[in-house]
Amino acid sequence: MKMTKALAPVLTLALAVPAGLAAAAPAQAASAPTAVTPAADLRASLDHLLAEHFALAVVAMTKAYDGSKDAAAALKALDQNALDMLPAIEMLYGKAGADEFGRIFRAHNAATDELAKAKKMNNADAVKAAEAKVQGFVDEFSTFLSKATANNLPKAAAMDALKLHEAQVQTVFDEYVQGDYADAYKAYREGYKTMFAVSKALSGAIVKQMPDKFGGSAVDTKASDLRSTLNMLVSEHVALSVLQMQKQFDGAKDSAALVGAEAMNTADWKAAISSLYGNAGGDAFEKLWTGDHINAQSDYVNAVKAGDMNAKQAVQARISTFTKDFGAFLGTATEGKLPGAAATEALMKHEGQIQMAFDSYAAGNYDAAYAADREGFKFVFGVGQALGDAIVKQKPSMFAEATPAPMPTPTPTPAPVEPSMTTVWMKLNGKQLRINGSTTEMDTMPVMWNGMTYIPLRFLSEGIGATVSFDGKAKAVWIGAGSDKLGFWVNKKTYSVNGKSMTAPAVPVIDKNGRTLVPLRFIAELLDWNVAFAAKDGSITLTQMK
Repeated sequence: MKMTKALAPVLTLALAVPAGLAAAAPAQAASAPTAVTPAADLRASLDHLLAEHFALAVVAMTKAYDGSKDAAAALKALDQNALDMLPAIEMLYGKAGADEFGRIFRAHNAATDELAKAKKMNNADAVKAAEAKVQGFVDEFSTFLSKATANNLPKAAAMDALKLHEAQVQTVFDEYVQGDYADAYKAYREGYKTMFAVSKALSGAIVKQMPDKFGGSAVDTKASDLRSTLNMLVSEHVALSVLQMQKQFDGAKDSAALVGAEAMNTADWKAAISSLYGNAGGDAFEKLWTGDHINAQSDYVNAVKAGDMNAKQAVQARISTFTKDFGAFLGTATEGKLPGAAATEALMKHEGQIQMAFDSYAAGNYDAAYAADREGFKFVFGVGQALGDAIVKQKPSMFAEATPAPMPTPTPTPAPVEPSMTTVWMKLNGKQLRINGSTTEMDTMPVMWNGMTYIPLRFLSEGIGATVSFDGKAKAVWIGAGSDKLGFWVNKKTYSVNGKSMTAPAVPVIDKNGRTLVPLRFIAELLDWNVAFAAKDGSITLTQMK
């Protein structure tokens, strides 16, 4: 899969696809759906840099709070992430625009470091000053983005997204400081996912502002969405793996919670694979992914920590077996659209980067550790691109875009629709429902059951604007949003997406008052809503960029 050379200059940020993957994919007809377009490349580049910003911001803050030996290296990596954004900003908005971007963004990184240290010292005045700087960043940077994109990303939408991002980083940090590590890493995963919604909105605004630079391509195609989803899953895997290996080596108290977060990432991977290749494919994926991969990485840490070279070599042999077996799995699953040999080559490089990052950390060479971490993080976005495009080429009908009907006569150009963020807020055991600041009082409330948040159907329909109906005879819940139709059955794990049957992780239930309750996160995420849960106060925030 070769990336077109004549792309817009903004693609200075575009990530290199692993060479073996690039060379192996056959050429496709221009009309076929593809995950590789100028707009999709821009979106992927912003996915990479914004997601890395979030991951490094959390690491830098928590390491600073702990007084870890690698805290300075983590902060340096966070600052370098900001610097890496500047060349593309300059290509788009000139040197003055890049300089202003850099000034605002780098000062924001410094402010979060100040906040972590102020909380460690329990200095209320310093905390207040740092929080004021963070709020100043939200105001100043939303203004910058609005002006830079000629209001294609309105200030209000940018401000909503930035407020959510800052709140999510703060939630992760606060939960960490309190020792609530499981909740901290659940919040981490929410905040990480948010960055991909932000990058979709920002890249869409840029493409809308400068359509000629992107050849008329769009950021919100089904193929681009798949590529972004795969990038999110694989890059989160890298971020969690590197951090967990460090924490396990140090004997840190949050190591087990990171193992739990990795398990949740694996579950999301399995769900994605199952949606494409059925439950058997998902089960096969999970078996390969865990034994000689996730578990082997933990065994690698133990071997290095014990200084046991024989054990280390044995683990490396297991990991090598994983790269071959998983490469063959991907080649078979994609019917050769992603050749097994090319996939294995990329996996071997990925595993080598993970080991290099850890080995450098274990040796106390922290700058090298974060350099390897960042290189490995960047690399997997190329893997996500290759796998995503292979799946699109294999299943073109699944990712085909609807062709608009030709207009018999010219019509006036409608006013452009500005991208905006819809924010829905609710709280466990509370009756208030806020939609973009407007409050409604409901006659019932969300509840926690079996570790999941359930909401009444009325909450769901009013909150996310979906059409919801309940078939009492069949005990079926039908949810419509746009062209999508979801079907669920009370106390059954089978559900339907546009007529396709799948297995759900949670089921609708009927409470003692006869109300039908549905699992919030699962359904909301199926409809492209981002769900953030604040364990501290039980509040739930749903956001969607349009």
